Amino acid sequence: MGSTFSVLAWLTASAFWPLTNPAALSPETTAVNVVVSNLVSDKATLKLYFYNVKANFLVRNHYTLLKYVKPAGRTKVVYPIQLPPGEWAIALTQDLNENDLVDRNMVGIPTEPFALSNNVKPRFRVPTFDDCKFTVQGAATTVAISMK
Repeated sequence: MGSTFSVLAWLTASAFWPLTNPAALSPETTAVNVVVSNLVSDKATLKLYFYNVKANFLVRNHYTLLKYVKPAGRTKVVYPIQLPPGEWAIALTQDLNENDLVDRNMVGIPTEPFALSNNVKPRFRVPTFDDCKFTVQGAATTVAISMK
């Protein structure tokens, strides 16, 4: 029984080791500067949704990171962030009425300002992760997004 218990204890401990190992939780990251220009409002909160999983792109509540930025009187903001290497995409909205929602019309199209990385402008279909992706690796990366 002693050896069975120690094997079970080892298996249990090793199964959770990555969750308690700081090195496993913080992979190497790269500096990314997200530059958002042409904000519609210099007061309304800007929400930046970061995705690094293709299947989750633009799926409600399936973003990898969500960051809130207050423009503080500016129509252009620079948001520095550290991201792990890989392919990423950003969707952003500006919450003009500060209701903490992305307001939409009856068809589901956002009625508040929004933009996507690579300055993709949707026309007749929802943009894909591949349309909006950029690569994070090595040296610092700048992602420029215009609201208009």
